[in-house]
Amino acid sequence: MRLLIVESPSKAKTIEKYLGKDFRVVASVGHIRDLPKSNKAAIDVPGGFIPHYEVVKGKERVISEIKSLSKKADEVLLATDPDREGEAIAWHVEQAVGLKSPKRIVFYEITKEAVEEALEHPREIDTNLREAQEARRVLDRLVGYDLSGLIWKKVRYGLSAGRVQSPALRIVMEREREIRAFLPVTFWTITANLEDKSKNNLVFVCSQEPNKKEDVENIINSAKVSPWQVTDIKETKVARAPRAPFITSTLQQTASSRLGMAPSRSMYFAQRLYEAGHITYMRTDSTNLGGAARKEIEEVVKKKYGANYFESHVFAKKSKNAQEAHEAIRPTHMNVETAGATDGEKKLYQLIWQRTISSQMKPAEVMRTKVVANTEVKPLGLESGGLTSGEMPDFWLNGSRIIFDGWLKADPRSASEDIILPKILTGDPLKLLNISSEEKLTEPPARYSEAGLIKELEKRGIGRPSTYASIIKTLDDRGYVEKRAKALFPTDTGEVVSSFLEEHFPTYISDSFTAEMEDELDDIANGTRTYKKTLADFYTPFSKEVKERDKVAKITNLGKAPADLKCPVCGANMIIKLGKSGKFLSCEKYPECQGARTMEGKELEGPKDTGEICPKCGKGNLVTREGKFGMFTACSRFPKCKFVKKDEEQEKANSTGVKCPVCKTGFLSERRGRFGIFYSCSNYPDCKYAINAKPTGETCKLCGSLMMEGTKTIPERCSDKKCPNHNPHKINQT
Repeated sequence: MRLLIVESPSKAKTIEKYLGKDFRVVASVGHIRDLPKSNKAAIDVPGGFIPHYEVVKGKERVISEIKSLSKKADEVLLATDPDREGEAIAWHVEQAVGLKSPKRIVFYEITKEAVEEALEHPREIDTNLREAQEARRVLDRLVGYDLSGLIWKKVRYGLSAGRVQSPALRIVMEREREIRAFLPVTFWTITANLEDKSKNNLVFVCSQEPNKKEDVENIINSAKVSPWQVTDIKETKVARAPRAPFITSTLQQTASSRLGMAPSRSMYFAQRLYEAGHITYMRTDSTNLGGAARKEIEEVVKKKYGANYFESHVFAKKSKNAQEAHEAIRPTHMNVETAGATDGEKKLYQLIWQRTISSQMKPAEVMRTKVVANTEVKPLGLESGGLTSGEMPDFWLNGSRIIFDGWLKADPRSASEDIILPKILTGDPLKLLNISSEEKLTEPPARYSEAGLIKELEKRGIGRPSTYASIIKTLDDRGYVEKRAKALFPTDTGEVVSSFLEEHFPTYISDSFTAEMEDELDDIANGTRTYKKTLADFYTPFSKEVKERDKVAKITNLGKAPADLKCPVCGANMIIKLGKSGKFLSCEKYPECQGARTMEGKELEGPKDTGEICPKCGKGNLVTREGKFGMFTACSRFPKCKFVKKDEEQEKANSTGVKCPVCKTGFLSERRGRFGIFYSCSNYPDCKYAINAKPTGETCKLCGSLMMEGTKTIPERCSDKKCPNHNPHKINQT
């Protein structure tokens, strides 16, 4: 028997279909060892940055099973993902299980051909790749613990900082400051509705945007007194080249902008597609396509669209460290247009298929047309100092039409909304139907979207393909940014943390330093730099600076409040402070005076002692305080003790009457959280069962889980997302 070890059970299931009875395929179910939570126990810095790993809780059974199977196996093969993290997982399996001379195989797509090819070329575990991943893990831990600990002391308990997370937050914050500093300027756009000789209504826009009202009036008055005509027509034939196949960053960006998928979500779906054998490995920065893939694409293009649509293209590498052995993200079988088990997977697969096929097609040919119109008498009635000249400015009408669709045939959503213009000639008369102006303000630069931030991180060399999604997710999870209509807004907490780091650790969160560190990690992977030297060169000066900043005074206020907002208790001046829910105004005499207001000026009631002892810790008193979602009673020792007293009346009012299926003693109650209303067990935190919609009281006939309310078209659905009845409308679809 030959034992083959992968990380994912679904990956194991797919590979098992390709191998004979001589193979047994098992999964480690991700990492089986990790650094302990305590930083002191995690890394031996004086000893040479030696990490001390512990078996991940619950993985003892996995290790025991692999150990038992390995003793019966004639050969053990490690087939974890083909990147640094995969190499590290393979090494951890070898170390934890005690394997003797296991072989390492890699493949970039889970197909029968790729797996069989990999089995023909086994190798040893790559120490350089493994050490590069270990260096990243240790660096992130050291930076995170040291900076977070300092921020706890100087800003507020519970905050965090990270080696790559903090530069990303700084970028978001820099854009926010640009927006705040922006001074809008008033300008006017002027639009003329003109009719051609064929009675077509054409909308022309003035080529100049005056910033004075009198200039606008001059143009409008002059437009009404003289006949109009077409003064010029400019046509330009433009070739729109196809785009490169997806790499990790461009897939995340396009999925975000086109499908509205968060980067973490798109990577989750991509992982599922990869493990099911539908696409190649989804963590790559290479736009390369293999010879076999090109041949398949050529066959598909010629058969589906015609031979005149095919044209081979080779795209430049996006990254200087992109490896030619890697391929871009592409379907494993080009003739399969639809794949995936869920809606999200199917949409992402279609996006990947379209981009891959279109990358090997001819450029689209577009004819861009600009029609220029003006009055027959150009001078304005009055001299206009605000315009570039005293003459009537031209009015423009832009349009385009696709002459040959080329690669847009396979990727139609990449085509712009083309304005098809009627047949019109220079000198043709035009009749003015209406002319109007609209006052506008210049706008500041736009806030980053998730896709925009990934593009910016990639441009600045911050992070790598495998880290983009986790960077953004971390900023969101920490409450440093919040997403509103796709735009990322820094929160009050995010602003304070970023400002603190920018003031005290500008070097370590700069673009250049972070990008250089990524390059050094790449050098470890390439074998041109050592693990110990890289960490020592970084950590020696870094730890010294952290210790020096320990003398910095604690941030107790963020500036003075507006003079008209006085303390509601004693009438003294107020200062801005940072609380768990963001900024608020506090009396400058605190703690002698507990007066507080919101940033808008509304009075905040301070904690009121109930006189009861906390039943959980027995040390603190229960106090009533105002939170984000109203008044509540909790232990005064929070956050050390997180006991929250239940409001029996409110609990009764919120209860659905549906018994919790997990603990069997609690009832599901309506609660409001960060992402809106959800329903959880009344025995929380002892029982953490929760669903995101109101339970109906019925149970699923397929899996036995609770049924919950759905939508207008799907009134009821299973609460278990893995159950087919979660999407009952699809069960009967073929």
